[in-house]
Amino acid sequence: MSTILVSCNKKTTNPNKNITSDAFSKMKMQKYSIRSYHIRGQIDSLCKYDKDSTLTDYRVRSYYLNRKPFLWIDRNGIDKRVDTLLVYLSKVEDMGFTEKSFSVKKIRYDVERVRHLDFDSINDINIVLARLEYRLTKAYLRYVTGQRFGFVNPAYLFNKQDILEKDSNHISYRKLYDVRMQHPGKKFFSLALMEIGSGSLTIFLKKVQPTNHHYYELKSRLHQVNIQSERLKIMCNMERYRWRVKQVVPENGKYILVNIPAYRLYAVDGSNVLSMRIGCGAPKTKTPLLSSNIFRMDVNPRWVVPMSIVKKDISRHAGNNAYFDKRNMFITYKKTGEKIDVAKVTTSMLLGGDYRVIQEGGEGNSLGRIIFRFPNSFSVYLHDTSSKEVFDRYDRGISHGCVRVEQPFNLAKFILGDNDKKLLDNIKIAMGLDDQGLRKEYLNNENVPKKRVKMRTVNVKLQIPLFITYYTLYKDESGAFESYPDVYGYDREISDAIKPFMK
Repeated sequence: MSTILVSCNKKTTNPNKNITSDAFSKMKMQKYSIRSYHIRGQIDSLCKYDKDSTLTDYRVRSYYLNRKPFLWIDRNGIDKRVDTLLVYLSKVEDMGFTEKSFSVKKIRYDVERVRHLDFDSINDINIVLARLEYRLTKAYLRYVTGQRFGFVNPAYLFNKQDILEKDSNHISYRKLYDVRMQHPGKKFFSLALMEIGSGSLTIFLKKVQPTNHHYYELKSRLHQVNIQSERLKIMCNMERYRWRVKQVVPENGKYILVNIPAYRLYAVDGSNVLSMRIGCGAPKTKTPLLSSNIFRMDVNPRWVVPMSIVKKDISRHAGNNAYFDKRNMFITYKKTGEKIDVAKVTTSMLLGGDYRVIQEGGEGNSLGRIIFRFPNSFSVYLHDTSSKEVFDRYDRGISHGCVRVEQPFNLAKFILGDNDKKLLDNIKIAMGLDDQGLRKEYLNNENVPKKRVKMRTVNVKLQIPLFITYYTLYKDESGAFESYPDVYGYDREISDAIKPFMK
């Protein structure tokens, strides 16, 4: 058998031979065309009309106006990172905030448009992607910065509250907050933006959450309260627990905490708590908020009267020997320490700043019989008082800034411990206390010598951390939250500052 192959030699022309890419242009749908320069222009417009003024808002505008890379969108649209962020943003109402302040509804609206390719002439794909890029970054930075450092900067807020001096050219304020804190800076913002594209966004969002367990207890309490004033108080104290202070209250070990709204001092050693009433600064002369360490105690201290008190109460009595003798006060020349005859001192001399007014130590001294010293920039301290009746008052905001303690000897005992009984006995005697630690009646007991006892300095070997704080909701000795009045108006300042985030 043979096979014959036959060719017809007829050529067929390929009809697609001369097609170029331009031939596909008709197949393109203009509404799905992503143009980065259109997106940039839309973001520029968003920056221009955004008048929000938090630190993070400025950072967001600076980022995009400096033509930095897109963070959430690419040629494929958006991905699951958006969903991750929305999970956290959807919980801001649990914190008492509103989703509106984080543009949650608007973000969800645009996410749905992108995922359903739902674009039109008004909601052009580039407009929608621009809105998403900008709003996601703004909401993200607001959230992570607020949760990590607080939505309010207390140093800025409280140190701009009380005017110290004012003239036509300048206003100076009394410093009221001096707690070393962590604040968001360039490094944090760079890290936060980097985490968006690092693949560890979920880890970062968990990491920025507040660490204090009181925050979460108050957050749970918020769900149980409907009265607006009570909700505000809870939210203000939640905000305080967001602040990241550098010297933290230890979970174990000894420390002393003063809570001004409670008018109480807590000396804590593990599960043992010594609680006592205090007197603190009046609203016009507030006790500053600070953290430090008690390093020394002075028994029967002399009191160098602050210039503010000299100006207000003492200067008008210049030259009056009877006034100074009655209060056991004397005057010295500041440079040399030389005592000056009171009769020769004028009001202008006292106000000039070259002289000191000093009160002798001992019974009747305004500082009482013992003072507890700690480094601070305000010249304030904890101390005893000669006016014990102050502790019977409900409103105990009575001092020029120092903290008066109800049980000074017991506080000294707490600080020193029970190891040096001889030292404690000497302190007790110098303070004029009996064996039970009660004050002897100097005025009515003729057997008690009236002579003044020289100051005795006692250095504290193991310095005790001290925290002067301001919580209007704080746990008492039983572990239950107790509510206290906003004596300095700090809750009001905080609530005004977080109002843009609130329902």
